[in-house]
Amino acid sequence: MSSGPASRIGDRFRTAGDALRTQLWPLPVLAVLVAIGLGVWLPLLDAAIGEDMPSAVSSLLINGGPDAGRAILEATAGSLITATSLTFSLTVVTLQLASSQFSPRLLRTFTGDRVVHATLALFLGTFAYALTVLRTVRSGDDGEEAFVPHLAVTLAFLLAIASVIGLVFFLAHLAREIRVETIMRKVHGETAATIDRVFPDRRGSASPALPVAPTSAALIVTAKSGFLTGIDEERILAAAAKHRAVVRVDCRVGSSLVKGVPVAVGWAHSDEPIMRAEALEEFRHDVAAAFTCGFERTAVQDVAFGFRQLIDVAAKALSPGINDPTTAIHVLGHTSALLCDLTQRDLGARALRDDDGVVRVILRRPDFAAFLNLTLDQPLLYGSSDPAVIDRVLSLLQEVAWHAVGEDKPAIREQLQRVAAAIQQESHPPAVQEHLQDQLDQVNQALDGAWSPHGPVAGGRA
Repeated sequence: MSSGPASRIGDRFRTAGDALRTQLWPLPVLAVLVAIGLGVWLPLLDAAIGEDMPSAVSSLLINGGPDAGRAILEATAGSLITATSLTFSLTVVTLQLASSQFSPRLLRTFTGDRVVHATLALFLGTFAYALTVLRTVRSGDDGEEAFVPHLAVTLAFLLAIASVIGLVFFLAHLAREIRVETIMRKVHGETAATIDRVFPDRRGSASPALPVAPTSAALIVTAKSGFLTGIDEERILAAAAKHRAVVRVDCRVGSSLVKGVPVAVGWAHSDEPIMRAEALEEFRHDVAAAFTCGFERTAVQDVAFGFRQLIDVAAKALSPGINDPTTAIHVLGHTSALLCDLTQRDLGARALRDDDGVVRVILRRPDFAAFLNLTLDQPLLYGSSDPAVIDRVLSLLQEVAWHAVGEDKPAIREQLQRVAAAIQQESHPPAVQEHLQDQLDQVNQALDGAWSPHGPVAGGRA
């Protein structure tokens, strides 16, 4: 069944929101505009109230003369532009660290951090507000009446105090965000939310047979190069129904596309007349318009992107230059939880039907084996010589095997054979070899529905 219009509209808003969320400028620019407006309006309010200000309110305001007002506003503007420079510098250093130490794919996580956005917005907004109010302070030396907008100056003082507190919270937040545990938790949460959106259906009965494309099916090419970041299911279904055709999408969300290369095929439904030649180009255009292409992957519809981010961290941790197998082990813990969730989902190809129940669109989606291969290929390649990493890989297979249904178990057995071959190729001490063999047996038992307790690598610590 196709998802409803509300779900499709939600995907469009999420795609647009994700593009804005990962930019540093929108919220600070909005804050500057609001601050300028407030800096123009509040002095006017000050002037309109004049001597009618209630004494209870005026006693709480900064009531100095023009020189004092200017000093406060100038100090606020000068200190805030310095704090903003510091914030930008720390953010850039954090992005460099994330790119070199963890993975370039994680930069979106940092640039989308709301605390960074809010801190920059507070600093730049306060700076713009102080400068705007400063222009309204008059000393009376030029023959005009002296004027100090006490309400506006007091607000500038309060914003300066809030900015100091915000800087302290920003530094504490930054120290927490650059920890690899925090990064993995955020990617895990984002990937779990994407799984809920992309694979909302729980696994049920066997999937019905899907139409097979004839050899005469029309090829549909992509109009842009980049990554497939999303497929508008409602739009592609409408295009297929409009032309009384069936469309099979051969690329997955997250795939790399090259302009002019086929991404889908279409053909007339068996009970309907062959599509006329003059309508073929319109059909191709309507289908191609349902694909969203960008130059970087996003997590809106791309479940595999979350796995890619986590496994990149594990691969980097297992590199000789970093040599941090503990981080790789923690990554495998997160991916294990996600894989166990996927075993309960309806994965693989998905059919979209029109109002008459006719299959109009076949979407190619990754199955469980694809996610399992993505998770284990690189950890096995780079970490096969580390008993602790292999031990965690076997624990992952045991955990996933416990949740897996029958059709997923062959993929687990295939991975188990790869692990067994990797163990045999390494010259581990006999005690470690025996322990890993026991773990292999426990995975086989889990595949048969029996659970055995899992212990640390022999001779090691948990």
